[in-house]
This record gives sequence, structure tokens and C-alpha cells, in this order.
Amino acid sequence: MKKALVQDWYYVNGGAEKVIHSINNIWSDFDHYALIDFLNDNDRNFILNGKKATTSFIQNLPTAKSNHRKFLQLFPYAIEQFDLSEYDLVVSSSGFVSKGVITHQNQVHISYCHSPMRYAWDLYHSYLKDTGLNKGLKGMYLKYVLHKLRIWDIASLNRVDHFVANSKHIAQRIKKVYNREAHVIYPPVDTNKFNLETNKEEYYITASRLVPHKKVKIIAQAFSKMKDKKLLILGNGPELNDIKTFATPNIEFLGHVCQDDLRVYMQKAKAFVFAALEDFGIAPVEAQACGTPVICFGKGGCSETIINNETGVFFHNQNINDIIEAVKKFESIEFDYLKVQENALRFSKQRFENEFEAFVNSKV
Repeated sequence: MKKALVQDWYYVNGGAEKVIHSINNIWSDFDHYALIDFLNDNDRNFILNGKKATTSFIQNLPTAKSNHRKFLQLFPYAIEQFDLSEYDLVVSSSGFVSKGVITHQNQVHISYCHSPMRYAWDLYHSYLKDTGLNKGLKGMYLKYVLHKLRIWDIASLNRVDHFVANSKHIAQRIKKVYNREAHVIYPPVDTNKFNLETNKEEYYITASRLVPHKKVKIIAQAFSKMKDKKLLILGNGPELNDIKTFATPNIEFLGHVCQDDLRVYMQKAKAFVFAALEDFGIAPVEAQACGTPVICFGKGGCSETIINNETGVFFHNQNINDIIEAVKKFESIEFDYLKVQENALRFSKQRFENEFEAFVNSKV
């Protein structure tokens, strides 16, 4: 059986790429396709077993490596140029356009959906507002492009035979946007690399790209009002300088850190603070694998991976006051760190590989 694996793009080693890594652990004979492939050698060896993906014409466009999203309007056309007609099985790992590859009736196309296109659907208005593109000529053009993307997204829907969602939250979104049922298989978390630590230190931690939808800014604003509580912020991004303008001395910026350092910081933290509405959210599960409870926005994927008042504390609005109240509540609870770790093990890498292999085998 000839197999193709289609990813939106390869340029970082993130959550979607960890899914690809696990799928390659199950089957080593996939041919890989993506709009672009700018992985470094270390990430390529981990994600693709050293293979290179067949890429679209976008790979060779000027500035594609530094800013591929500027070619957004070309993505649907580019993904349709891949000729996958010789393959028996097509698996797409899709958060944007890869589910729209053209397939025929003698193929099985299974799409592992991280989400329907976020910026075209549920994050449309907040994205335009956060980027300041809800007005002006640039804003008008972007709105037009996203409008056309929505039309294409629905038009390409029936190219997928079976949807797999990365959480119940995303299965509900797939039902809302696509009116299709999706089987839920939670993504792989390498829980073996995040070991239990019961000796906690007096600091809180958050780790994320510093971009608007991750809501690190409101976490920093909350801790700026709790000057007796130390917060470590790990990660870089366009909001960094803005956050630094109001951050108080109890907030420390560590920038990008390697995986080993991240693990140590997570293990020693009192709690991991997370304010984003995530589709799944790997970092909160990694924190729990260390025995570290999570203070988080209690919607989306986190509502499925964290047990309120047992492995963490929910807040219900993404604002400063709710985060402050959640921290106060957290400090009134005595957590069982072993139970926190045990909850994370439900989302292990081996569990994903077993479930995904069984699902695919049942469909082909």
C-alpha cells in the first residue's frame, strides 16, 4: 500500500510536528508533502526521519522562508498541485489547507484535524482586531482573502473520507463548521521526558510564543498586581517588548530555552499558568507530567486535559481579575503531585500511536 502524508508546512518543531513524528513511528514508508520545508537537520531527523518533503512552488518564492504567510492567498492553489493519484492512503495533518489535497474515489483520505482554519473561522474577528487589520485597505484585502479561503475550505471538504479531531473541543468545531463527525484521538505527549518532581520552588511559570492569542500579556498584567509572586516567562515573540514596558520586578523573562531547561523549570514550578483558548494544549499536559498543577482558562482543550481543583484550577474569563482569583484559589488547595502526574499519562505518545494505528487500519 502506497502512503502519502501531507502537512501544511514544515519550519518549526511544534505540536503538529510531534503528531507527524508519531505517525512516522507507526509507519516508516510515507512519502511526505508540504507547502514549504525549511526544517533544520536536527528537527528533520526527529520529525521526518531525515527525509525531505516534496514542496510546492511557494518554497521558492522570495521571503517564503522568513514569512510564508504573506502568500496566504496562494495556499489553496498550491496544495491542489500535488499529484497524489498513485497513493492508496493519504493522511493529512491539517490546521489550514492540507486537508484540501485532491483525492479520488479509490483512495482513502484520513485528515487528522488540529482545527478548521482558525483565522478564517472562529478567530476571524479577534485576529483582525489584534493585528489592527479590521480597517483600512490592507484590512479590506485580508478580509477578502479570508472570505475566499472560507469558500474554498467548504468546497474542498468532501475530499476527506474520515476526520480525526485532536480533542472533543475540535470535534465540536468540525461539526459546526463542516457538519462532519470526527473521531477524537488526543495528540501525543512525550510524558516520559517530563518526570515527576515533588520538591517545588516559589515561582510560577508560563511558556509560549508571545503572540496575542496566547494571552501571555494578561498573565503578566495579573502578576504585575501580585508583586509578592514570582513569574517566569519563557518564550519570544512580537509582544515581548510590549509586556516588558509594564512588567514589575517579580516577572523574569528567560526567552527561548531548550527542551531540557524547559523541563527543569516546569518540574520546579509551583504551577504552570496558561490563559489561551487552545485546541488541545501540549504544554499544560507536559507540566502535569512533572507533577506541576496548571492554572488555566477552563475552556477548549484544557477543559479535557486538566481536572479542576485536582490537577489544576480553572478561571472562566480571560482577564486579569480572574487570573488573580485563580492564583488565590490555587494557593488554598493542597495538591497531590502524583495524581497530577497520573492524569498526564492519559495522553502519552504510545497511547496516541496505538489509537491512531487502530483507527487507520479499521478504515483501509
